[in-house]
Amino acid sequence: MRLSTYLKGFGAAALAATASAGIASAQGLEIVGQPHDKGIAFQPASSSLAVEQQWLDHMILYIITAVVIFVCALLLYVIFRFNSRANPVPRKFTHNTPLEVAWTLVPIIILVFIGFFSLPTLFNQQEFPEGDVVIKVTGNQWYWSYEYPQEGISFDSFLVDGAYEINDPAAGWDKGQPMSTRQTLDDVAIKKLEYFGYGREQFLLATDTAMVVPVGKTVLLQITASDVIHSWKIPAFAVMQDAVPGRLAQAWFRADREGIYFGQCSELCGKDHAFMPITVKVVSEAAYAQWLEQAKAGNVMLTADMMKPGQAPVRVAAAD
Repeated sequence: MRLSTYLKGFGAAALAATASAGIASAQGLEIVGQPHDKGIAFQPASSSLAVEQQWLDHMILYIITAVVIFVCALLLYVIFRFNSRANPVPRKFTHNTPLEVAWTLVPIIILVFIGFFSLPTLFNQQEFPEGDVVIKVTGNQWYWSYEYPQEGISFDSFLVDGAYEINDPAAGWDKGQPMSTRQTLDDVAIKKLEYFGYGREQFLLATDTAMVVPVGKTVLLQITASDVIHSWKIPAFAVMQDAVPGRLAQAWFRADREGIYFGQCSELCGKDHAFMPITVKVVSEAAYAQWLEQAKAGNVMLTADMMKPGQAPVRVAAAD
């Protein structure tokens, strides 16, 4: 089933022709949006939505930090200033009007201040501009399907792993070769990652095909699902939208930096939920036009010569 879907996207001839060139397919682009081991920071903000949301997050973090420090300092003051040793005879009172007014008004002012900045960010995310590129995204168990309705292009996108059969001896494996588990980074998985132009660091992140969009253009996504609820998410673009069967939701982004961005299904959708990543490649307008022409002919692989004509592709560095 997967083999037939894969061949539909690429074409059997494209597989054989790109046995060596396939390694260069992702190489003309820098990998920008990728999670890192033990990382706690945001991925680089690569859209206006992401810039706004990360700024808002940092601002709120500063406010929260100040509030926590103030409350902790106040607690320490009360503990030492009003303990039984310092006050053997406790004070008796029923209320303190100025204090009660203060602890009511100050939180209100803080919330209004946060809302003043957060509401425009929220509205900007939910007000959908006219798309320069319209892409329909369909979540399936456990892969993604992409359709460019304006261009008549559609293809599926699967995780590249050792459990995925491709009958292509020229690439170093064949259909009869024993399959490994999806969680294992073995020789089979490494060969397939290299075949599609990735290294070890992209294990469980890379997909065989990718959504390709032009830099600086508004991309309007129409998101749905064919079976259960999924969620399409690219952190570097600050985009996450549930994909619900029978319902067409929308999201949008405008990438301001060329590169490769990885995401993940963010809604628990079954046993292989962890194995349906997302790959988006942001390219120049010229490269996008070339890719569209090639994709209409049946081959949706983005090649390095589209990215930097006349230059040798740069290999994605593999981890030692």
